[in-house]
Amino acid sequence: MIGFGLVLFVVLVAVIGPFVTPYSPNVNAPLALDFGRPSAQFLLGTDIEARDVLSRVLDGGWVLLIMAACATTVGVAAGAAAGISAAYLRGISDGVIMRVVDVILSFPQLVFALLLLSLLGPKLWLITIAVGVSHAPQVARVLRSATLDLSERDFVKAAELQGMRPAKVMRKEILPNLVSPLMVEAGLRLTYSIVIIAGLAFLGFGPQPPTANWGVMINENREGLALNPWAVIVPALLIALLTIGTNMFTDAFARVAIGVDRRPEEAALIDDLGDAA
Repeated sequence: MIGFGLVLFVVLVAVIGPFVTPYSPNVNAPLALDFGRPSAQFLLGTDIEARDVLSRVLDGGWVLLIMAACATTVGVAAGAAAGISAAYLRGISDGVIMRVVDVILSFPQLVFALLLLSLLGPKLWLITIAVGVSHAPQVARVLRSATLDLSERDFVKAAELQGMRPAKVMRKEILPNLVSPLMVEAGLRLTYSIVIIAGLAFLGFGPQPPTANWGVMINENREGLALNPWAVIVPALLIALLTIGTNMFTDAFARVAIGVDRRPEEAALIDDLGDAA
């Protein structure tokens, strides 16, 4: 509940914020100085271009959230398709798919995204796809392991004996039984998407100034930390709260999923092993 509350708070700030900004987020505030300290007129002070920090914070999160959600969707969908196909089809298909997965895994996620952006340019849709593709290998590995177990179950064998095509078996019989790991992976990948996309914006790959963006705000205002630290602290804090909240909620969901999907003695054994680790 705490994790969900943190996520809900940040999402509400990002969604409602653009409609309640006291000043234009991309235009110099009237009678304002660069890196002005908080005052009754500017509650969080002003930034490097004398723009109202509060207005830019309220307007700077919705693009990040949309891009992170889309990247997560791309990564989980591609990874699920690859992992389930590799485990169920096996043979040559398994080898080819998992070798491609290993190649992508050899690059750190941020480096892989930067590689694609350096080749094709820093377009928002490309950033989303690059981050999504970088998530797919991890998802594929997790779902491949889960599918290897499911593919030997009686209900899958019964569907095969009825003459059901492999694609339909994977879609109708296997995929519905992978909801729990899919949800856990979606939460984890959303967390990584937020961090990577914010990091890319910090590096200059993302919405370009003067467009408000939390990652851009951290980068462009860090030289004025001594004058008005709130221009950096507040966007960084919102990113941190969103990441922590998503991790907490995902961890809680994973624990509940283990308790539901496994027999009580198995769940207790897993908890004991986790405590020992």
